[in-house]
Amino acid sequence: MLELDLQVASEASVPSEAQFRLWCEMGLRQRSADSELTIRLVDETEGRELNHTWRHKDYATNVLSFPADVPDDMLDIPLLGDLVICAPVIAREATEQGKASDAHWAHMVIHGCLHLLGYDHIDDEEAEEMEALERTLLEELGYPDPYADDEHDEPPHSAIPRKDNE
Repeated sequence: MLELDLQVASEASVPSEAQFRLWCEMGLRQRSADSELTIRLVDETEGRELNHTWRHKDYATNVLSFPADVPDDMLDIPLLGDLVICAPVIAREATEQGKASDAHWAHMVIHGCLHLLGYDHIDDEEAEEMEALERTLLEELGYPDPYADDEHDEPPHSAIPRKDNE
């Protein structure tokens, strides 16, 4: 079962809670245990502040993943963490990349969920594995390959901020 806390702190047009739930369930489906996560939808001011605080980048990025820092003796709790998604950045990227808005939203939610499960794209091998899974999940939802038109197959700009600023 998925427990989703959707927080809308943006004036931009965003998908429905049902769509977010579907995309999260798809991104987390390999996890057999219950899952609990928060998605906070923000405007560029908050997105920029968070990206600056956690990644030392002075711009709003599309999605930030904050995995739960659960003590080892509590690893069986369902809390996965938080995703912060900057709605205006998603809208702008979809337009710039010539992608359907819902396809880009689905990609960013699935991408963030995979980060919460421990996937990353720091090195080429990890990136290939994560991107292949993203392609498969999005195809099952009826969306096109999000990397099809990318010259270098670069992943989204998301990051996994660390509490200790690693």
